[in-house]
Amino acid sequence: MSAPTISGLPAQPDDRLCIPPWVHDLDSFRRWAYSDDYPRSGWVSFLDDEISVDLSMEEFSHNQVKGAFSFAVWGILNVHPVGRFMMDRMLLTNIQANLSTEPDGLFYLMSTMQSGRLRLVPGKKRGYTELEGTPDMVLEILSDSSERKDMVLLRQLYWKANVPEYWLVDVRGDTTRFDVLRHTSDGYVETVAVDGWLPSTVLQHQFQLVRQADALGHPQFVVGVRPA
Repeated sequence: MSAPTISGLPAQPDDRLCIPPWVHDLDSFRRWAYSDDYPRSGWVSFLDDEISVDLSMEEFSHNQVKGAFSFAVWGILNVHPVGRFMMDRMLLTNIQANLSTEPDGLFYLMSTMQSGRLRLVPGKKRGYTELEGTPDMVLEILSDSSERKDMVLLRQLYWKANVPEYWLVDVRGDTTRFDVLRHTSDGYVETVAVDGWLPSTVLQHQFQLVRQADALGHPQFVVGVRPA
């Protein structure tokens, strides 16, 4: 078996990350992820035939819009507890897509977990640290270092994993873009906004991303929610 391509590593050695030579497929990547040698900072993903490495720090707008989406979805679930929303640092693995990554967020319905389509994997010491299978929605927020991964590689692999909705957000610079991509037999297609609102079949609500400025002039994001 040929070794996977490694992308994102700096030209000079970085003490924060050293990929063991025995990590060559999804199984060995997962073993590494559960070992004491796995990095505790940065993001590392196994993307079919590529290991993607991102050692960049999280930018302010990226952090804030991620929180805004988390707050919006949690608000729905507080009233209608039909599922759970997970923020980043939770490993998602799908064997069919040969994928293991940490989305910026993901959502699953309770019925999805009950059906066995998705399961929680116990951690090495305690609790759960990984989800295996297919969630109902994944959220990725673009950064300069993740553009190819989010827009090309993960779009293909989440589709291959049969994830019903892929939410893709870009707030870099003055950009404010939010897309709900729906799974079809031919790939993901963009959901058409109605009066600026994007419907989610999975969450049975409509969503709208609004950029504002706080008292100091820094970007502030609000995710509007209304019933579908």
